[in-house]
Amino acid sequence: MRNEIRGQGASRGLALGRARVREPHALEIEEELVAAEDVPHELARLHDALRAAREELHGLREQLQGALAQELGDFLDLHAMLLDDPELAEGLEDLIRTGRYSADYALKLQRDRLAAVFEHMDDPYFRSRREDLDHVIGRVHAALHRRQDDRASGFSGEVLVTDTVAPSELAQLKEQGVVAVVTATGSALSHSAILARSLHLPLVVGAHEALSRINDGDALLVDGGSGEVIVEPDAADLRDYHARRAAFEREQRQLARLRHKPTRTRDGVDIRLFANAESREDVSEAHGLGAAGIGLYRTEFLFLQRDGLPDEDEQFRAYRDLVLGMNGRPVTIRTLDLGADKADRTGLVLGVEPNPALGLRGVRLSLARRAVFETQLRAILRASAWGPVRILVPMISCREEVAAVRALVHALTERLRDEGHAVAGQVALGAMIEVPAAAIALPCFIDLLDFASIGTNDLVQYLLAADRNNEALGELYSPLHPAVIRLLHQVLKLGRERAVPVAVCGEMAGDPAYTRLLLALGLTDFSLHPGTLLEVRRIIRDCDLKALRRRAGPLLRAVDRDGIGRWLDRA
Repeated sequence: MRNEIRGQGASRGLALGRARVREPHALEIEEELVAAEDVPHELARLHDALRAAREELHGLREQLQGALAQELGDFLDLHAMLLDDPELAEGLEDLIRTGRYSADYALKLQRDRLAAVFEHMDDPYFRSRREDLDHVIGRVHAALHRRQDDRASGFSGEVLVTDTVAPSELAQLKEQGVVAVVTATGSALSHSAILARSLHLPLVVGAHEALSRINDGDALLVDGGSGEVIVEPDAADLRDYHARRAAFEREQRQLARLRHKPTRTRDGVDIRLFANAESREDVSEAHGLGAAGIGLYRTEFLFLQRDGLPDEDEQFRAYRDLVLGMNGRPVTIRTLDLGADKADRTGLVLGVEPNPALGLRGVRLSLARRAVFETQLRAILRASAWGPVRILVPMISCREEVAAVRALVHALTERLRDEGHAVAGQVALGAMIEVPAAAIALPCFIDLLDFASIGTNDLVQYLLAADRNNEALGELYSPLHPAVIRLLHQVLKLGRERAVPVAVCGEMAGDPAYTRLLLALGLTDFSLHPGTLLEVRRIIRDCDLKALRRRAGPLLRAVDRDGIGRWLDRA
């Protein structure tokens, strides 16, 4: 029988498929004891399941050479670390050996023990990691009961309906044929939502009634833009779906025609669209779409999922190939942005920090691990001889940090030339503006910068003291907060006054809903994922920039998000 369920649209797109309902990760397993002679069999089942879960994670990691591989990789690495934690495996073995529990019930008991530890941690970040524990335990439990033909059956043509979905699952789900995901909880600003948009996988979050009103096998029509989910759609729904799909396909064909068109407003102002990248595939896509260059190249992938640090030559080859791939267009290489919230096996970062989001990360880690930083900077400087390169430093908060990096770049440049290496005559140095202190104190050190790039994801999070992954704060975490709008305008205005180019490289830059707002605030350099570049280009080509900027006054005077939303509706 037809019925409608409302959620929040998190990743645009239309999908029609069968429901695959996955119950919450909580394990509802009755106590089950095994005979003494069956203990070895249960231990073998456990180890087979743990091995299968590890192989599954490793297989996913190996596939991540494209869309936002580093973001997905962070979660996969964290889940792999949880699987490798001796306390998990040893506790499970002890429960089976001494308690003679089945592997399933031992898994439930150990999950409950560890969850209690997470729950009683003082730090909210580590308490929030309990969700990762649930995903890992759920993966092992699924492996315990997986038949040989389970993988072959896949999810082709299905809509996954679940309580929550981990970022680490999304690429695998799409590979298996899932056409959309509907979750009962979640935020449109979470990592999962960002990755779903990158993968062009329709996602509806916060559909609270989904698990109670949708059954396995129900036909579902999902609109990832509006957040509407129709169960057992009728003839009128299907006609509407096919008409909208046809319109969407026409729109994609029209966008494809913009691949080689200039990014120029109706009143003749050129806007630069740079691409965020982290792989050769991203670079190739950016080049083919006519990106002005690479505005943010993440270097973390060279350091993750390995036991040793990459040497100078390995990094140099990676950066040189990146520069050659853009064929003369500028490439912005962000220096290492690791911290305790991003897993690595090299021993480079601290294993545990009380609050990793505010800890030894970004430039702080680089300056603390000076030899590692020098190796990376040498590799980048050597790559500059092959084409235009810019160095972007993350997590800057004060003048002293910028001065230290600039002095180091100068010293290394001289040393490399003395050693006979070619280095470009000018390698621009820029700062990520993602810490509120940097945005506010930018006048104190902008003279040391050749350019700047605003990382809106972290800037919004730090400015509003709101974790974007915390569903309870979903209404608070918003780039449309008046404080965010005014701070963005302040930074962009200062850049124009001092002739220092300022880009936006966070999610805001790639969201077409915010394009006109950013243009009105004075932005001329966008850095975004290649997947949304053409759509943003189309909007820019339809804008009258002078008219937009004349209307910036009411935007800056808005006192709440509703007022800013109304401005957007009229833009």
